[in-house]
Amino acid sequence: LDYRLCGKLLNDKHSLTTFFFSGLHCLSVCPPLGMESHRIENDQLLTSSVYQHRYGSLRARLNIQASGDEDDMNGGAWCANPEEKVHWIELDARTLTEFTGVITQGRDDPLESDYVSSYYVAFSNDSREWTVLDDGYAEWLFFGNADKNTPVLSQFMEPVVARYIRILPQSWNGTMCMRMEVLGCPVPDPLSQYQSQNEVTHRDDLDYTHHNYLDMEKLMKSISDKCPNITRFYSLGKSFKGLEIYAMEITDNPGMHETGEPEFRYTAGYHGNEALGREILLMLMQYLCREYKDGNPRVRHLVDETRIHLMPSVNPDGHMKAFEKGSELGSWTLGHWTEDGHDIFQNFPDLNNIFWDAEDKGMVPKLIPNHHVPIPEGILSSNGSVAVETLALISWMKSQPFVLGANLQGGERLVTYPFDMRQEIRVIEDQSLFRWLAISYASTHRTMTQTFQGGCHADDPTGGLGIVNRAKWKPIPGSMNDFSYLHTNCFELSIFLGCDKFPHQSELLREWEHNREALLTFMAQVHRGIKGVVRDKEGNPISNATVSVEGVNHDVRTGEIFSVVLKIALFFGY
Repeated sequence: LDYRLCGKLLNDKHSLTTFFFSGLHCLSVCPPLGMESHRIENDQLLTSSVYQHRYGSLRARLNIQASGDEDDMNGGAWCANPEEKVHWIELDARTLTEFTGVITQGRDDPLESDYVSSYYVAFSNDSREWTVLDDGYAEWLFFGNADKNTPVLSQFMEPVVARYIRILPQSWNGTMCMRMEVLGCPVPDPLSQYQSQNEVTHRDDLDYTHHNYLDMEKLMKSISDKCPNITRFYSLGKSFKGLEIYAMEITDNPGMHETGEPEFRYTAGYHGNEALGREILLMLMQYLCREYKDGNPRVRHLVDETRIHLMPSVNPDGHMKAFEKGSELGSWTLGHWTEDGHDIFQNFPDLNNIFWDAEDKGMVPKLIPNHHVPIPEGILSSNGSVAVETLALISWMKSQPFVLGANLQGGERLVTYPFDMRQEIRVIEDQSLFRWLAISYASTHRTMTQTFQGGCHADDPTGGLGIVNRAKWKPIPGSMNDFSYLHTNCFELSIFLGCDKFPHQSELLREWEHNREALLTFMAQVHRGIKGVVRDKEGNPISNATVSVEGVNHDVRTGEIFSVVLKIALFFGY
């Protein structure tokens, strides 16, 4: 019997508590209180001392990332003043809590190797009198980390009920620095205002669990079986290790494109360890299927008038790695890349420089089109520079006349819009529309615009709006978003769902409630504007007609999307 089997035997999917095997016993382990997800607020943390302001208590969150700029205030951990003799970090749970363990991690830094190798744990109900956890004979010294990046779980043999918990480091490598997560279950208290504020209302009876590859496949097949008239379960191709890259089509006539009906896509799992987007799309499939069958008029209109494609796991190989470690014990990068080392999201042909160079030389649009920018010959050859997963995506994007899409990512809570690549200052022609689309999601998400505590790893880069231009925030070349706009004319944005890339499954219901309305609202934006068919003088449809808009230096072909002062027009040819 190992801990995974123990968990399967004793873990109920609706229970907060999971179990691990130790010796002859299954140890109960409560979910994270929310250091990484930021449900634990900054004022709930207190430390004995601080090395520098940039290494304060709020930097003690599991997997928090340091800034590369030494002049800012964003260090990669809490670090104590080395001149002090006693070090501790304290968390106020704000209510009586059944603590079952802690997870520790070293400092995120490209050069230094700082981590805590042993520590005591103490508890209190008033933050004045403390009891150090013991084993019945002596104070229990926990062994911590052996490197700076790998999270290490320490479980208590029995749950401890208290309001406050302290970690007291005893030995460390380098400077005394640490990041952490605390595991605990709030003791039910109907009079607790804090508990009532954090309670999640259960409205949709969906499968709120994490799914491995086989479970995902099984769930998608079951959804297709439940709603055969509006779904099509299909594959784009195979990953590097031979796993199918699955997608689900949801529409009133699956399997065929209908004139005047726009194509929409949500994709997720470009980075295998960003599991929340994967689960959100699996929940969205369940929701659309059930609500359509139940006659929900909003869902029926959306499904009947749109061809929706949902792809939950672009990088199934990477997810397998992250899933094996679990939601809290994988590092920030485990499973991020494909099996052969590619970051799929920024593995697309760089058309930006080709297009911008042509613009600078006055070649656009006379010699070089300002839309459907061609891919140079040889870039997609089988020399290993483009991942097989990326090639499958490109083929899919070219085979369907997509109008609007978004990719779900993790590690931040915001929406980004193109351009993603920076070359001096380049403003995308449809910037006003892109900003509108981004705001349509961020403003209907329950928490995305609540930025009073800053961003996940640094100050809020969105100015309180929940949206930011990617090139101004964290510019990258060869992105899915820029390629989609320049090569296929599909408007694509990135939606970063939260600070925790792979949240504990007890958080999935909460995250679904946060995102459900935003997901539906964003999909509906594909219907803004005017639909029509381009015809010749005799009334015959014109194939691949080019449509230009005065004042917008980005033409479109029939079947595509463009903006006129935040109005979207769709033209379909044959």
